[in-house]
Amino acid sequence: MIHVIATVTLKPGTREKFLGEFRKLIEPVRAEKGCIAYGPAVDATSDHPAQVKAGDDVVQVVEAWTDLAALKAHGQSPHMQAYRPRVKDWVVSTKLLILDPV
Repeated sequence: MIHVIATVTLKPGTREKFLGEFRKLIEPVRAEKGCIAYGPAVDATSDHPAQVKAGDDVVQVVEAWTDLAALKAHGQSPHMQAYRPRVKDWVVSTKLLILDPV
């Protein structure tokens, strides 16, 4: 299994529009072969002293996949290919942390 944290940085003020499109992906992605977990997350409101906030213009996608091949296939899936053009005007950058559990 691998864990993935995708950090999507957005243009200011576009997070809710982005999340509206992103939510359309959740069910088809979770149905993909090899998907264990997949969902968006934003900064929680907390008073935890160690919390580092990503900011109002960032969405973290928390994912788990059976293996790297499943993650690569996910990136080429038809629903991901259709999604990218719909959100491209709002996305500044996307970065992936791909992690092995230890």
